[in-house]
Amino acid sequence: MALTTDAAFQLLATAHAQNRLAHAYLITGPVGSGKLALAARLAAVLFGQAAGDPLAHPDVHRVEPESKSRRIVIEQIRDLEHELHMRSLHGGKKIGLLLDADRLQPQAANAFLKTLEEPPPGTHLLLLSAQPEQILETILSRCLEVPLRLVEKRALSSAQLALLDALRAHARHERPQIPHIFGLVRDFQNLLAEAKDAIRDETEAAFKTEEKHYKQTSEAGHWLDDREDYYKALTEARYLGTRSDLLAILEQWWADALRQQQGSPELDLPECAADTAALAARHTPAQLLRKTAALEQLRENFNRTGVQEALATECAFIAAFSV
Repeated sequence: MALTTDAAFQLLATAHAQNRLAHAYLITGPVGSGKLALAARLAAVLFGQAAGDPLAHPDVHRVEPESKSRRIVIEQIRDLEHELHMRSLHGGKKIGLLLDADRLQPQAANAFLKTLEEPPPGTHLLLLSAQPEQILETILSRCLEVPLRLVEKRALSSAQLALLDALRAHARHERPQIPHIFGLVRDFQNLLAEAKDAIRDETEAAFKTEEKHYKQTSEAGHWLDDREDYYKALTEARYLGTRSDLLAILEQWWADALRQQQGSPELDLPECAADTAALAARHTPAQLLRKTAALEQLRENFNRTGVQEALATECAFIAAFSV
């Protein structure tokens, strides 16, 4: 169950007071859920720091995507491990902080496994991610997850709103047939394609601006090659984020139907309460659970290497949106 940052902090502070704090935590949640703020509060407890920025403490060793590929590469992990094996500058705890842990390259992730399993004495590892489904299972299994939720709901994007319109239209079919389901698949795929085109246009425009400014310099060729690789990786990362946001709408759609059956007042999509109430009345709890499971499987499939996105989407939608 996702927690507020205050509730998560209380659990972690209690574990620390009881000397039961784990050595590796994966703090997850959407953008704006307070992942970094929670890491900072925990760091303040570990360092006994009442003022200032605890993440600026010299014993906090921070890693985030910095390479041209927008990935955390193996060299960064080796540097982090070297720092963590050094003595604490203040004779106390040390923290390894990984931002956007889902951007770990596979080689970097594999190199990090031993440290995750057996960190140096006095070391705590905090991994932060908005897309934990993209993290290798070997990393996930070595961390305790702290899932956070948004306290203040973010405004839905235009693509998410368009997908909700498509879901409402689909819900009018009490017994949807295959053509109806594939119509919804097309809507979903068209939204993804439009988002990809828009992201590509933005990143290409940004690259061209840099190219125009720097192509007269002596090392422009090599530098621009690096920047081109950077923008390609940025395009991919932003697309994956958009895809995850759209998939979240699908998951929330059926989750709200389940909540409606249980009489829960808290809905992810309160603006669709009438639609999800109708779905709740039309399906059994077992049917709704199977639909949510199909979408969870789709999220897992999206993270697998070599999976055909279109085929995986079609199979999941048939399972999630048929009677």
